[in-house]
Amino acid sequence: MASAPQAQLPLFYKDLMPLNSRDHATWSARSVDRAGWVGNQHAIPLTVDEFAQAQRDFPIVFSAGDNSVPLALMGLNEGINVFFDDEGKAVEDFYVPAYIRRYPFLLAKLDPNSTNMSLCFDPTSDLLGEFEDGHKLFEGDQPSAHTQNLLQFCERFEEAGQRTQAFIEELNKHELLMDGEVSIQRNDNPDQPFIYRGFKMVNQDKLREIRGDQLRKWNESGLLALIFAHLFSLDMMRIIFAKQSQQGKGPGAANGSAATADMAGAEPANS
Repeated sequence: MASAPQAQLPLFYKDLMPLNSRDHATWSARSVDRAGWVGNQHAIPLTVDEFAQAQRDFPIVFSAGDNSVPLALMGLNEGINVFFDDEGKAVEDFYVPAYIRRYPFLLAKLDPNSTNMSLCFDPTSDLLGEFEDGHKLFEGDQPSAHTQNLLQFCERFEEAGQRTQAFIEELNKHELLMDGEVSIQRNDNPDQPFIYRGFKMVNQDKLREIRGDQLRKWNESGLLALIFAHLFSLDMMRIIFAKQSQQGKGPGAANGSAATADMAGAEPANS
């Protein structure tokens, strides 16, 4: 259901090239009203900085496997995204994860032996090029104000990524992540629920066992609020399922009736 991207390049990216004034001095970046690169992706990486906003629109789960990452579920089945149409146009108002907004840029190490990171982009994207319209990427040999803003956005994203990694490490340290399962029952056919597995969630039984100073530290650091944002967001599973049905996508598409959801621990499996 929700596995971390396994390709050598991050999700969405087909290639990477460093942005520089020598090769891209006359290039511009287009403004668009659609995110075609989202395609049919149903699970989008999320940082902890986004939990408060994202939990209003998406279930927040953790990818299966040893190196879990938080994911915003835009659909419950592979290839289904209920928030964007096939051309990448948003079908309603919702919080757009920073991972989507960052594309086609990202910070990357050009030298594996160095800690320095450079602003790179996906050269297969049609968002950058020698366009008459759009935002200039350079003014002479210096980055334009637009490019500086892009760099700052990517830097903030990397910093949020470090905070996210620390959050995951804390959950793992206390063995709070477990394999999850959600059972969604349509009201018109309660005897045949749809079962989703292959993701991780916080084990609430183990969470209740945390005591004293540890809870106080988590409350002061904001980690406890992140955990509850994740847990509260899981109720969005049934909402996403209903949207899939209404849009004629996924199992149960023929009937868009209301649904109820139950969450529990389970062995991981692919939906």
